[in-house]
Amino acid sequence: MRKLIAQAIPSAHNIVLSNLVRSAGGLSRENWSVDATWTDDTGSHSHPLMLMRDAAGTLLNTEREREFSVLKALTHTDVPAPKVFWIDKLGSCLGSPSVVMERMPGHCDYLILNGSAPLDVRLALARAFTGLMAKIHAVDWQAHGLASSLGLSPCHLGQPSKQVQPKKLSLQELAHWETEYRKAQLEPHPELDYILAWLKHRAPSAEAIVLVHGDFKPGNALVDGGRIIAKLDWETAHLGDPLEDLGWVTNPVRKREHQITGHWERREIVAAYRELTGRTVREADLLWWNVFSCWKLSVIQLTAVAEFVAGRYNRVFQTPSWLYRPMFQMMEAAETAEVSETAPSAEIERSLP
Repeated sequence: MRKLIAQAIPSAHNIVLSNLVRSAGGLSRENWSVDATWTDDTGSHSHPLMLMRDAAGTLLNTEREREFSVLKALTHTDVPAPKVFWIDKLGSCLGSPSVVMERMPGHCDYLILNGSAPLDVRLALARAFTGLMAKIHAVDWQAHGLASSLGLSPCHLGQPSKQVQPKKLSLQELAHWETEYRKAQLEPHPELDYILAWLKHRAPSAEAIVLVHGDFKPGNALVDGGRIIAKLDWETAHLGDPLEDLGWVTNPVRKREHQITGHWERREIVAAYRELTGRTVREADLLWWNVFSCWKLSVIQLTAVAEFVAGRYNRVFQTPSWLYRPMFQMMEAAETAEVSETAPSAEIERSLP
């Protein structure tokens, strides 16, 4: 870390690092908290830092440079996210690719919406999460130069008025995860291949191109006093279809994380998102993204299995066969939903797992 600080700030001296602690959590990277002080030409500095360092084995193959670019861009927006300090792209200073960012107050709890807090507090927080998603999707990614850093081809952009052409961003994202699937595949998975073919055949067109978080959940946020202090874990952020994030949080297999039974469920989440963004949100399209979310989760689990077999990961994961039934149920619901342009019918909702 001293080497990284010295390279980033040539005038820095008296660099002192203290309270180095590896934090719990993080299935794809090592998380280290550390306090740093130094003096440079501008004066004395003291910062609580968080080091996100690539681990030997990982569930996600992501690039620190992309994450760094997103966090840099977000400093110019009202999206709450940690301030990023430095990047070690090749790991020459820290042993493996790393990003160093501000350590912020608050705590992570992926089941906070179904915790011990009063219902009104949890409902307010649930609405705040949907509001934060809408805020992320409203980021002017073109103005902040994210098109090139996040790899969006110019063919996706309308000219010259920045209108979005109806390109199938869903296929682009599906292709990325199919590549990860083939890397991790150790044996045949006919169910996943069948679902992949279904996803390719029914891929929806995006209503807009937005900054997508890619892993939007309460567990990837810092909460303090009932307020969202910061959204974390931007390693899967990219430009894509806004329904990708919405499909992740309305995915039936993640109900305990994102929903409050009887009060804040799929219908309420979608209605709130529509009101905040003015987007249509066709139910058939959202169900496609629900299926995609489970398929992506399957690939992540298979990646963990492959990493364990290769000896690079010390945690045992099961194969994703438990996700097959809910995916097939949602595929059937998506075909039923084609007759409805927007709101899910009671029949469709009953058919979801």
